[in-house]
Amino acid sequence: MTDAVNPTQELVDLLDLEELDTDLYRGKQPVTQRARVYGGQVAAQALMAGVRTVPPSYAVHSLHSYFLLGGDYSVPIVYDVERIRDGRSFLTRRVVARQHGRPIYYQTLNFQTEEEGWEHQDVMPEVGAPDTGFDLVEVMRRGGNAEADALGKEWGALDVRWLGNTRYGLEPDGGHVSQARMWIRLREGLPEDPAIHTAAFTYASDVSLLGATLAVHGGNPAKVQMASLDHTIWFHRPFRADRWWLYDQWSPSAQGARGLAFGRVFAEDGTLVATVAQEGLIRPRGDDYTGPGQA
Repeated sequence: MTDAVNPTQELVDLLDLEELDTDLYRGKQPVTQRARVYGGQVAAQALMAGVRTVPPSYAVHSLHSYFLLGGDYSVPIVYDVERIRDGRSFLTRRVVARQHGRPIYYQTLNFQTEEEGWEHQDVMPEVGAPDTGFDLVEVMRRGGNAEADALGKEWGALDVRWLGNTRYGLEPDGGHVSQARMWIRLREGLPEDPAIHTAAFTYASDVSLLGATLAVHGGNPAKVQMASLDHTIWFHRPFRADRWWLYDQWSPSAQGARGLAFGRVFAEDGTLVATVAQEGLIRPRGDDYTGPGQA
């Protein structure tokens, strides 16, 4: 990759895996100053490896995954796909991401052919338009996140407009005690391939989701050890990742240095297109912890 390539093209290049053998692929790495591979990148590349092994008439409807070890940017990641099930309506794939001979990430994907059935969905909350939000990287920078600049470069393909959280500007909604909302899109148009849009969304779905677990606490990110432990996506309806989508996030529980977060994803027209869940490590460091007896 070179400086002449725009950030969206860099992301598309990251999703273009090299086929090493049948069901075996290798993913590129971006140029970055960060020490640990961004989880959304590993999830998106693993999804693309799985997609490569199924007919185009099948679309992914769910993704379940575990982050095992921090990824190393200095070497490529190898993705090994196992064909678990090949049915008439559903297909299942398991993808193992490896570096230095060890698994760093597991992903299970379920695919389905198009089918008619009952339909319903939640109503999108009333929120301001994308242009009423704040640039997420700038919000992180002002909040003292030491990785804000490096993340801003790595997330260069994403336009993220932060609308607020439980402590800053977001009115309580639905009994949720810890919430955050933001609009997200790819900054420039993606190719028409639906798999690219699904993978690009998967890449972006890891942005700030753990932040919802800290929204009510207001901890300084520089004093919190954060890491994704698992990540799940249910894909409800097709949509374009390069058009605005609302990420409505909330955390029902935090305990034992772990936080659980959910996110509903709505297209601009109010269509519910995906639901995301993630549990992660949110380990307080030193005097930033204000738990029972220390507030």
